[in-house]
Amino acid sequence: MSNMDFNFYVNDVVNPARQEMDEAGYTQLSTPEEVEDTLSQDGTTLVMVNSVCGCAGGIARPAAAYMKNYEKKPDRFVTVFAGQDKEATDKARSYFTGYAPSSPSFALIKDGQIQRMVERHEIEGHEPIEVVQELEKAFDQHCE
Repeated sequence: MSNMDFNFYVNDVVNPARQEMDEAGYTQLSTPEEVEDTLSQDGTTLVMVNSVCGCAGGIARPAAAYMKNYEKKPDRFVTVFAGQDKEATDKARSYFTGYAPSSPSFALIKDGQIQRMVERHEIEGHEPIEVVQELEKAFDQHCE
C-alpha cells in the first residue's frame, strides 16, 4: 500500500469515525497515559472501542451517541480507536480483565474495575437499540 493510499484511507474512513465520536461528546484517548489517567479515576467511565468496520458505523457509534441522552450516566464517556491508537487501545484492554480483545465494543469501568463488557458478538448482527438496551441495564446498575 503506498503512502498516498494509506493517507486516503485514514482521511476517508478513520477521520469521519473519530469525528462521529467527537460530535457524540466522547473524549478521544490516544495515549496509554491518557487511558491510565482516566480509567484509574474514581467513578464510572464508559469506554467505546471504536473501529472502522461496518458494525461500528452502523450499530456501535449510533448506540454510543444515543447513550449520552440516557438519564443515568457514567461520569465520563471516552473512546479509543482499535487499529489506530494501538498503545492506548492495549492499555484500555488491560482493564477489561477476562475479556478477549474485541472491536467495536463497550466497557463500563467503575473505580478502575470492569463492570460490564458489550463485546463485538453482542453488537455485530444486532440492532442499535439492542446494544442501547444492554448499556442502559449497565448504567442502571452501576451509575448514579
